[in-house]
Amino acid sequence: MKPEITVLGLSVKTFGLFFALNFAAWGLLAARRLKELGRPADWAYEMVTVALIGGLVGARGYYLIQNHDAMSLGDIFGGSGLIWYGGLAGGTIAMLFWAYRKDFLSLDLVDIAGPGLALGYAIGRIGCQISGDGDYGKPWDGPWAMGYPNGTVPTEPGVTVHPTPIYETLTMGLLAFALWQLRDRVRPGLLFAGYLIGGGLERFLVEFLRRNEDVALGLTAAQLESLSLLVIGLVWVAVVKRKHGSLWLPREQADAAVATRVERLAAQPQPA
Repeated sequence: MKPEITVLGLSVKTFGLFFALNFAAWGLLAARRLKELGRPADWAYEMVTVALIGGLVGARGYYLIQNHDAMSLGDIFGGSGLIWYGGLAGGTIAMLFWAYRKDFLSLDLVDIAGPGLALGYAIGRIGCQISGDGDYGKPWDGPWAMGYPNGTVPTEPGVTVHPTPIYETLTMGLLAFALWQLRDRVRPGLLFAGYLIGGGLERFLVEFLRRNEDVALGLTAAQLESLSLLVIGLVWVAVVKRKHGSLWLPREQADAAVATRVERLAAQPQPA
């Protein structure tokens, strides 16, 4: 494990590095999709900045709410303690405000977020794995079990556990790829619904292998939150299915959308 590395004499936290790469990848994907939709690609930088600020505030705020009993005044502005679902909520609120200002409150926006959130989560978990920040699973001695003796939150010497960050990176990376391939093929809004279903199901299942404590009904807080996302996604899909009779765009409409996407990308000025 490498909780930190030295770059040009400066100590850099590996989790923070991959946290930044998460938003960089999200921005590149958003810029590509904005071009395909005929929207300004520069919006991607604004979206990443807004989502980053809102996400940090939400992730830190959620952590403080969950741990308020053990917090001191100095801990409020500490550098540790970020929770994904708090970041998702904070980033979503910030993005909705930005989209309202840009007159871009549409299903195109949420569909950009679908594969983007899945990709960002996958990259973020790489940071968890490399830094050994405590997101690993319960003790296990299976064939690919690992120890994190040098992690930010180390395991005890000789103890091996489920490397759950690897499970999540692989699962969410595949989800991001699948959602990206489905753009222009499914009804508007379904990419985001697919993220809610896939991401919610993934987190619900992996929590059985992680070390988090149960809070109700034998489930962890993350599992209860994941079930909420899963239900919202399933209801969303059911509503679209009932309204249109099919989750897929008609063949002619989908082919036309793909052709338009290719034309817009081809018309973009190429770097010198």
